[in-house]
Amino acid sequence: MARRPTADDGVDLAPYIDHSLLSPTTTAEQVAQWCAEGDRYGFASVCIAPCYVPQAVELLHNTKVKVCTVIGFPTGATTSGTKLYEAQEAAERGADELDVVINLGWLKTGNTDAIHREIATICEETGLLVKAILETAVLTPPEIALAAEVCMDAGVSFLKTSTGWQGGATVEVVRQLWELTQGQVGIKASGGIGTAAQAVALVQVGATRLGTSRGVDLMRQQQEEPAGEGDGADRP
Repeated sequence: MARRPTADDGVDLAPYIDHSLLSPTTTAEQVAQWCAEGDRYGFASVCIAPCYVPQAVELLHNTKVKVCTVIGFPTGATTSGTKLYEAQEAAERGADELDVVINLGWLKTGNTDAIHREIATICEETGLLVKAILETAVLTPPEIALAAEVCMDAGVSFLKTSTGWQGGATVEVVRQLWELTQGQVGIKASGGIGTAAQAVALVQVGATRLGTSRGVDLMRQQQEEPAGEGDGADRP
């Protein structure tokens, strides 16, 4: 069973970070920048839209940084067939990890069999590391627990809190997910992570990945580097 870091542990944030670039206005130049930053800092992955997977694969192929992309993003309301096609295409193009948004309407109406079938099929057909995005900001604690149970049983490797479009990760939700999973799967805290102190707090209650577009800012805060031109609030 995995152990959560404590306040006495020195937490190097770099290997936790999925360096995320998911704005609809993202350009190829920004993807190149994010990949270079991912390699420089040793982030876990660079998370980009499906259309940029080939570029990221080419740029990161000689590094340890994984290529992550999103499926059914950001609503989760596309059909299961569409999600499976997206996932298979991403796998064929070289993606290593898939962040899949679950169907929240199905969860709210108790159609958990459909969620299980959809997620299990993606896991089985692609063979990739799959993170189920629960969108916890719009769920009640019992709904979070149900979604976690269904997705774990379907074979996911991670539970991810949020797309970042409906609200972000909180210490309370990450703690709940840790208590539910007890290290059986990873927990990705995502959305609204803007400071190193916030990131460390999430890790200390159980997060094993951090989804953020502010990865460079977090590292500079840890390393006490001055922010460079273009860093900060204008980063997508």
